[in-house]
Amino acid sequence: MPIVRLQDVTVAYQDAVVLQNISVEVQKGESFVVIGPSGQGKTTLLKTLCGLLNPEVGKVFIEQRELVTLSTKERREVLKKVGILFQKNALFDSLTCFENVAFPLREASELTDAEIRQRAHQYLEFVGLTQASSLYPDELSGGMQKRLGIARALALEPELIFYDDPTAGLDPITSRKIVDLIMSLQKKRNSTLVTVTNDMNRAYQMADRIAVVVDREVILTGSPLQTQNFRDLRVQQFIRGSLEGPLTAPQ
Repeated sequence: MPIVRLQDVTVAYQDAVVLQNISVEVQKGESFVVIGPSGQGKTTLLKTLCGLLNPEVGKVFIEQRELVTLSTKERREVLKKVGILFQKNALFDSLTCFENVAFPLREASELTDAEIRQRAHQYLEFVGLTQASSLYPDELSGGMQKRLGIARALALEPELIFYDDPTAGLDPITSRKIVDLIMSLQKKRNSTLVTVTNDMNRAYQMADRIAVVVDREVILTGSPLQTQNFRDLRVQQFIRGSLEGPLTAPQ
C-alpha cells in the first residue's frame, strides 16, 4: 500500500514547469531514492511528496488522504508523521545539540519534560552524539552536524522520512557511515524513506527502488540492478557520469 502518492502532478515556478504530469507511489516500508542531473527538479519532487509544495495541477496523498482537502488541523496531524532532513541541516545555532533535538518534541508532541529529555538523549545516543549533547552546532564537524540533523528529524518518530542529499559535502567514508546510520535506524523504526542524492554509490547502498528526474519527467527505473540495465540513454549517461549523450552539463 502506498504511504505517499502523486497523481498527475505538475509543478511550476511562475511560468517555468519543473515537473509535468507526474504520477509516483512510494510504498510503506520501502527506501525510495531520487537521482538525476542538477537543476532538474529532485528537491522540488521531494518537497511536493512531503507536502511542503502544492502542485499547480494534480493531487498529493499521504496515507490515502489528499492534503489539499484537509483542514489546517487535519493537515498538521498528517504531517506529524513526516520527518525531513534538509541539505543544510537547518539546525538552530543558538541551541545545544540536546536542545536542537528536544525542540520539535516541545513544539509538536504531548510528552512531559522528563519524557522529552529521555527521548532527546536516546536519539543523541542512536547517532553517537551523547558526549556532544551540550555543544553547539558550530562546534561540530560536518559529519556530526549531519548526524544531529538526523536525530532531530527522527525524534518525533515519524513513519515517513525525507532526506535531501544527506551526504552532501561529506567525504566518502563519512558518507557511507551516515547512510549506514540512516538504514539501521530505518530498520529499527520500520519507517519509509525518500532520499534525494547525487552520489550513485550511496543511491545503490540505500535504494529498494530508484527514480530519475530529468526533462520534467520522473523515470521509475526499479532496483539498483534494474537501474544499471535501464535502456533510457539519459539514465545510462547519468549513472555512468559520461560526457557523451543526450544530457548537457549546466553552464
